[in-house]
Amino acid sequence: MSRPVSPASSTDLPEEAGRRKYLAGPAALLGGPANVVMQLSQAPVGRGVVESTVDSGRFDLHPRKRGRTTLTYLAVAMLGTDEERAAYREATNTSHRHVRSRPGSAVKYNAFDPELQLWVAACIYRGVVDSLQYLYGPLDDDYADELYLESSRFGTTLQVRPEMWPADRAAFAEYWESRSAQISIDDEVKRYLLDQVVGLGPYGRAERVLFGPVNRFFTTGFLPQRYRDELGLAWGPWRQRVFVVIMRAIGAVMRLGPERWRLYPLDKHLADMRRRRALGKPLV
Repeated sequence: MSRPVSPASSTDLPEEAGRRKYLAGPAALLGGPANVVMQLSQAPVGRGVVESTVDSGRFDLHPRKRGRTTLTYLAVAMLGTDEERAAYREATNTSHRHVRSRPGSAVKYNAFDPELQLWVAACIYRGVVDSLQYLYGPLDDDYADELYLESSRFGTTLQVRPEMWPADRAAFAEYWESRSAQISIDDEVKRYLLDQVVGLGPYGRAERVLFGPVNRFFTTGFLPQRYRDELGLAWGPWRQRVFVVIMRAIGAVMRLGPERWRLYPLDKHLADMRRRRALGKPLV
């Protein structure tokens, strides 16, 4: 495959600096709601979210706080040091300890289950790849392999053991197809996804009117067809062409811009986490 015009230097730099070439700034966040849909399509993850008793971390009650927590996790996983990842893991574990199925629940789940965390990490990786390809075009093999290996951090920052991450992109493709065949979205989770995630339910009426259609368009565009079908989201060739043209235009702008465009907002959230940690404040 041909290498895209990279959004950052292709030089193989160590640690945080080297991972910056995989970032695409706020443009990559357009696929965030679609990623949530894919994560919650596995019944234990979906039920864990809609049944969660940790009100402070619920998107439908505190959307901005939940967004900050999620983006900080991504920033720490991709750009943070090992020490920072350990600190954020412990902070996240404090909330996850309360996310488990109750006696009599039809679907058993536990937020500490590394298999469920592996699925969530796989969805994040898939979202990163989709964003980069829509923005900049096909990834060449070397670039894609580097990105794949680094993306294991989305899982290993929590309880996913390194050996659980599929060995290579071919193994990941098999894992993805196998797990995607098991998607199961019940009526309650479907309503949550359509009303809260796609429909921006937690936000005010003005925000829903202004941004709801845009959010629905990009969310549907980023979703694989089987997930669109599960939620009953209409799509077709014309919308797909418009989606691709818009994403490629955004990519052209991002490619010409300074590096700070591509680092935002993860750099801001990483700096905020470091400030909170230095002051002894809660990280999540």
